[in-house]
Amino acid sequence: MSWMRGVTCQVGRWRAARAQWRAEMERFKAAQKEARRTGGKMPENPGPPPTGFALLPWLLMGMGAFSNLFQGKTPNPWIGGVGLFAFNSLYIYVTFRSFVKEKREADATRVALAAMAVITCGLAIGYGGSWLYFFPLLGLATGAVVRGPWLGKVGLGLTALAAAVSVFRAGWDAVNVAYGTFLSTMVTAAILSLSEAVRELRAAREELARRAVEEERLRFSRDLHDLLGHTLSVIVVKSEAARRLASRNLDAALTQITDIESVGRQALTEIREAVTGYREGSLATELDRARSALSAAAVEPVVVRSGTPLAPQTEALLGWVVREAVTNVVRHACATRCEITVDSTPEHVRLTIADNGSGEPVPSSTPPLPGIGGTGLKGLTERLAAAGGSLRAGPSPRGGFTVTAELPVEPSGLADAALLTVPRAG
Repeated sequence: MSWMRGVTCQVGRWRAARAQWRAEMERFKAAQKEARRTGGKMPENPGPPPTGFALLPWLLMGMGAFSNLFQGKTPNPWIGGVGLFAFNSLYIYVTFRSFVKEKREADATRVALAAMAVITCGLAIGYGGSWLYFFPLLGLATGAVVRGPWLGKVGLGLTALAAAVSVFRAGWDAVNVAYGTFLSTMVTAAILSLSEAVRELRAAREELARRAVEEERLRFSRDLHDLLGHTLSVIVVKSEAARRLASRNLDAALTQITDIESVGRQALTEIREAVTGYREGSLATELDRARSALSAAAVEPVVVRSGTPLAPQTEALLGWVVREAVTNVVRHACATRCEITVDSTPEHVRLTIADNGSGEPVPSSTPPLPGIGGTGLKGLTERLAAAGGSLRAGPSPRGGFTVTAELPVEPSGLADAALLTVPRAG
């Protein structure tokens, strides 16, 4: 039967919500234990998920009417019994649907709430006495369902209705029923709205934390690519040079090996800085390394720098461009000459790296390094775009390959882009 399937589905949802809460509690206990061990900030207790069970105990307010009905003090007990059963059934139906936004706003829930109001008025007008306390119960269900600007209007209307019926049946002494109806409506709506807001904020905070972890992972993988791509290329080039020189010029070969050791130690330092988030780039340092790497690869380096001094954030971004572009020249260009030009004005700076190569891979007895290339220029384009700049890369009209980076000297987003490039540990 359909109603049995509905009950089964509802029980399944309750069990799923309970299981989710238990999982959250396990994570909370683990985080609490870790905070005690490390002396960090204690996590917040997520608490059980709210369900309609929280509003069920209020049905005890109808025990007076049930007692009168059971003891035979109510006239026409069959009408009262059917009305009591219908009210309780609708109350349970409405309150359990009120904790799911889609179901709370459904027409079926509003129709059920309206039916509750009709039954409440009928029972209260017909019997009075303890049956008047169904108005506060109706207020609880109304506060659980109605949200937004309609809450005040519906709450005042329900309060006025409760006051009129109470005065009609029991005189002015029963006006407190209207007061209880107003309080039950507004307090229930306020508590449930606050609970929903807290859970939405917690979910948003967890989503922000997840995105922060993803961004940090992306930042680290991008920095690792840029660091190792350049360093490994230089090590490969110098290793091949040392192998070729070993048979005829041992001193020159030893010099290359010494350079390899220096490059390796520098790479270890840079990787540690990248892991901790404290790495800062320097354009002058990267230009010096570019000269050394190009010379070791038998590429003539030509570096021209002119214009005004640059801010550290700007130099850091341009340093990444120099590193990536020179790495590509060493690994892929098959060039004999590479020109690096830095031209800065008070408004903007332009960096150009141009080679005279063919763009074909450099012949080498060493197999290509897996997983190093292919993403550097794309990542640099994103970094410069975040700083209000641009990056263009492509074949030159006169042959070779050219990479051009342009940046405003004091862009509004430069600091943020630098943080994206080299975030600092908090």
